[in-house]
Amino acid sequence: MKLKKFCFAVLTVLIANISLAQEGVPIYSDYLTDNYYLIHPSMAGVANCAKVRLTARQQWFGVDDAPSLQTLSINGRMGDSPVALGGIMFNDANGYHSTVGGYASFAYHLMFSRNEIDLNMLSFGISAGFLQYKLDESEFLAPGEFDAIIAGIEQSATNFNVDVGLSYHYVDFYAHFTAKNILENDGINWNRNNDFEFRNLRTFLLSTGYTISQYGSDWSYEPSLMYMYRDATEESSIDVNMKVYREMDFGKVWGGLSYRRSLDGAEFVDGSGVSSQKLQYITPFIGVDYNNFVFAYTYSYQANTVNFNTGGFHQLTLGYNFNCRREKYECNCPAVN
Repeated sequence: MKLKKFCFAVLTVLIANISLAQEGVPIYSDYLTDNYYLIHPSMAGVANCAKVRLTARQQWFGVDDAPSLQTLSINGRMGDSPVALGGIMFNDANGYHSTVGGYASFAYHLMFSRNEIDLNMLSFGISAGFLQYKLDESEFLAPGEFDAIIAGIEQSATNFNVDVGLSYHYVDFYAHFTAKNILENDGINWNRNNDFEFRNLRTFLLSTGYTISQYGSDWSYEPSLMYMYRDATEESSIDVNMKVYREMDFGKVWGGLSYRRSLDGAEFVDGSGVSSQKLQYITPFIGVDYNNFVFAYTYSYQANTVNFNTGGFHQLTLGYNFNCRREKYECNCPAVN
């Protein structure tokens, strides 16, 4: 019984991480730590400050070669023009498999407001980048062993892909749509029999939210949703989020909770019957804006009966805002002001 559950969990984790690693920057909950640009190219330069963000994510402490992810991003406006540029570099490692890559982004922000007080803005963005996939087969075989499908070296392949998206901000409301990996992938044929060759890596993201605050209050509340759909596997999931802000003399303190649930289940043998479960993540997060610096911590817990490890996933975010302009808009819009 325990062996069946363990095998199911390992298979699920391996398949999920293979597909995630090939899609570019994995889509976790780090966008909630003032980092929407990681998943939506149209958010490049949307804020009144240029932003640098560094993240480090570690999963399953105590497990050798556990998944880890590091990202470095920068984005900002070109002076007072509606044009913005950005860039992302990342390293995603999982055991013998790893992906490194980089994206360059272009965004254009179109204002519909009659003045600079009311926020009414439509943004367009595109990111293009190269991804290098690696598989280290050097330790797959013992000395003297031979296998026709194992080369015993570090395999690598490089692909080019494009993300496109748009964002709309209207006073305290926002919505984002992004299509990731819109080009056909060349395929990564690690086992040379096409079993794990993914050509269609298109993923569609839809985010929306609203910030609520009473006049004169230091507190504000931001409920939001994100829907994700993977075209090739027809899998989908939804994030339900709540974020709370508190204005301070030195800046801002904020935190919240995110709940991600897959809308597709997986079946496994449980004793004499068949059970099913859907992937669930519970992610609390907390952060502080201190002058122009940003510090955040995120913890994700997989709330499933069958999983690889009971430990959580830890992530740290460090940020710096520069070239800041005055806050133009009279709105509760943390991503913009």
